[in-house]
Amino acid sequence: MLYDLVRGTRSFRRFKEDEPVDIEILRKLVDLARLGGSARNVQPLKYMLINAPEVNAQIFPHLGWAGYLKDWVGPEKGERPAAYIICLLDSRLCSEAECDLGIATQNLLLGAVEKGLGGCRIASFSPALRNVLKIDDELKILLVIALGRPVETVVLDELEYGGDIKYWRDGDRVHHVPKRSLQEVVVREIVDM
Repeated sequence: MLYDLVRGTRSFRRFKEDEPVDIEILRKLVDLARLGGSARNVQPLKYMLINAPEVNAQIFPHLGWAGYLKDWVGPEKGERPAAYIICLLDSRLCSEAECDLGIATQNLLLGAVEKGLGGCRIASFSPALRNVLKIDDELKILLVIALGRPVETVVLDELEYGGDIKYWRDGDRVHHVPKRSLQEVVVREIVDM
């Protein structure tokens, strides 16, 4: 069950924009995020939850989408995110939180998939986004999580040793993500005989 949930937690970039994500679901996803581990238990991450279409429309132009897909500027109208969670670092508590951010966002995205949603971590955004969202000076945007009911299929492909790691889309708009084999990533097994 956990294996299937992890396998299904992909970066989805096209959504049913007209299907809203309830604010209570966003709160539950952030609750999963906050329950994860935190370095030194500082818990410096804060979150902004957005499901208002008019604010979503203001956020969208400030985001970069799918760097490997050079001819794609992002989801078209009707396939844009129905909600966003903005992951923030409270600089009054510490100066970095990369480990915390990875744990928190994985918990959040696992929860999203369990609820029939999909999401995408977006680290490419315009500095002007902080002004659009009127974010306080002591809070730094680390990631934008785009959320909604996916309208795309994402599949995992076994990556041949030395093959190209770049994700791609086929003629049917199926998103392919090459993954290194288990054999390639396990460098040594020390087994009790």
